[in-house]
Amino acid sequence: MHSVSGVFRKLIFLLALLPVVAQPAIVFAQEGTDSTEAVDTNTPAEEESESDTTPTAEEDSGEYAESQTPDELSGSKVAWMLTSSALVLMMTAPGLALFYGGLVRKKNILGVMMQCIFLMGLMTVVWGLVGYSLAFGGSNPYFGNLDHVLMKGIIADGVLSEADWANNSIFCVFQGMFFIITPALICGAFAERMKFSTMCAFSVLWGLLVYCPICHWVWGDAGWLCEWNENALFPALDFAGGTVVHISSGVSALLCALLIGKRIGYPQEPMPPHNLTYTCIGAALLWVGWFGFNAGSAVDANAAAVNAFLATHMCAAAGVLGWSAVEWIKHGKPSILGACSGAVAGLVCITPASGSCTAVSAIPMGIIAGVVCYFACVKLKQKCGYDDSLDAFGVHGVGGTVGALLTGVFASKHLSSKHYGLLDGMPGQMVPQIVSIVATAVFALIGTFIILKFLDAVMGLRVSQEDEVQGLDVSQHGEEGYIFL
Repeated sequence: MHSVSGVFRKLIFLLALLPVVAQPAIVFAQEGTDSTEAVDTNTPAEEESESDTTPTAEEDSGEYAESQTPDELSGSKVAWMLTSSALVLMMTAPGLALFYGGLVRKKNILGVMMQCIFLMGLMTVVWGLVGYSLAFGGSNPYFGNLDHVLMKGIIADGVLSEADWANNSIFCVFQGMFFIITPALICGAFAERMKFSTMCAFSVLWGLLVYCPICHWVWGDAGWLCEWNENALFPALDFAGGTVVHISSGVSALLCALLIGKRIGYPQEPMPPHNLTYTCIGAALLWVGWFGFNAGSAVDANAAAVNAFLATHMCAAAGVLGWSAVEWIKHGKPSILGACSGAVAGLVCITPASGSCTAVSAIPMGIIAGVVCYFACVKLKQKCGYDDSLDAFGVHGVGGTVGALLTGVFASKHLSSKHYGLLDGMPGQMVPQIVSIVATAVFALIGTFIILKFLDAVMGLRVSQEDEVQGLDVSQHGEEGYIFL
């Protein structure tokens, strides 16, 4: 037993050191290449001309440079972005529906699946009517406006060219998928005990009043945290939603768990997952869908998308190893639940970093995320005594925070020439990263607290004790998930 533990401790240590040990060799090789190129027969003018015409990955990103003029429509962009949008939608259902559904007791599986599928409908309509406008309208650095209500300027209207409205529609539908899944993540914290009607009202209010402003800060062209806004107060690196999606939903989930209270019988009664098969399938679907989530955030089929895709995969893989290794050391065996949770932790961690960190840097990031999120979900939750039913805070809140911080450490100047990380010589980037984390968490906590208190006074947050014991499948929806004849 002790020998096995020793082996895996060494394995984790070596994996974590691998990128650090390899870095000098990479730098040496690059210097050798540079010295070889110095004897090239090209004139300085020719070299300058060639360097000026070679785009960096940052310049190739859809967020920094226009890959086509406004009057053009790229077929590759359309194909990739529509595919990415479908992949992100798949993350909510069946991905998250199965992942969360397998973790609850069998009397609540339909309740979880109904939350996911209903939010796909509800949040889509809200996004199209007003949500997109609040997130991306106007030039105020803090809040959007009503410029795009009823999808004005997004759909064909006889004024915009076909390329303009099609490009706007692509961006709108892709961002709408984030608006769907983010409140669905919060549902993991109050699973098995919140009224369905209250969940619907909470999701709409939270989406409009919490998600949209944070989205505007980080991704709006005039946002005060937007990395490509030259006038941003704190240009934070968040390529695909570490703050916007994961930190905001994670801290909100924790507050929901605290205000709603624990499930009846928790923690005295055992409440194990009823079907880890569902959870494993859901985790695999989330992993695949995350390629659209992160690589799609390049908003084009380009080099930035390629890097995001590869970094996402490497970090998820390393997350599996990190979480499983800790379980193996502490308990003598790894679990399928741990492997699935580690994958999601790695995916959450790389989300803000996928546009600025390389695939090699993603490996230690994933290992760190897997280990840290394990202790957050197991040790921290036990010590503090809160009932975050499906570990929405432990994975998304903690994992998103770890990812945002590590982005400031590992961001590469070869991918993000304006803003890069501590290891590449820009320690000051840690300041915007920390500011974005704190601002997102504080704003989300205040907004969530006000919304929950309002809804508790108006309609109540929690089902009755009788309904909770019976299960939400029957009490809220009049159906059963399993009927064996």
